[in-house]
Amino acid sequence: MKKILVVEDDLNINNMLREALEEAGYEVVQAYSGTEAMLNVGMTEFDLILLDLMLPGMSGEEFLKLFNKKERTPVIVLSAKDELDSKVDVLSCGADDYITKPFQLKELLVRIEVALRRVNRNIEKSQDETNQCLSHKDLLLNRSSYEVRLAGNLISLTKQEYKILELLLLHPNKVFSKQEIYNYAWEEYFIGEDKTINVHISNIRMKLKKVTEDDYIDTVWGIGFKLSK
Repeated sequence: MKKILVVEDDLNINNMLREALEEAGYEVVQAYSGTEAMLNVGMTEFDLILLDLMLPGMSGEEFLKLFNKKERTPVIVLSAKDELDSKVDVLSCGADDYITKPFQLKELLVRIEVALRRVNRNIEKSQDETNQCLSHKDLLLNRSSYEVRLAGNLISLTKQEYKILELLLLHPNKVFSKQEIYNYAWEEYFIGEDKTINVHISNIRMKLKKVTEDDYIDTVWGIGFKLSK
């Protein structure tokens, strides 16, 4: 269940928002001042914040400036201020959307859904980008561009050398037999040719040693190979 912080000093509006959001399936935490809101975000992670601007003590604008805004926490401002300059200033301070009071609850709920969908897309995109890169110490393998870099230096590998390194990086704690490596890198059944794997592992080590003295592939005698610690 998504958790929303409602920051609104008007009790009736705050309760109206809480009821509408809970009916829509959200968990709601209420705050009545900027100071109370700041205390809440310091203790709890929220999926979205609804923020009034004209608050007692710390204003909504001050809250936005102090709030260490996380990428995953959109802020929608609800305000009676209708001036263009006010909207521009608030959006520049980090707000994601601006709705002028009075507003329709149906429109607000739609805008909340849009803001949360945008966050989910950004999270998925970030995860996809992370999954495309495999790393170990100073070694970086980019599965999207098929590039391998060691300490920033581009390492030229054959297709099979690349696949062997990819397999080891995908499972850094696993020891792979020669059969498992061959099946993955050559995409065909292993016929028991020991020298093929040994030669390719040796070539990878030699290419990496041109950049660093660190070991990246360990031989586990009688079993196979694994990524070095």
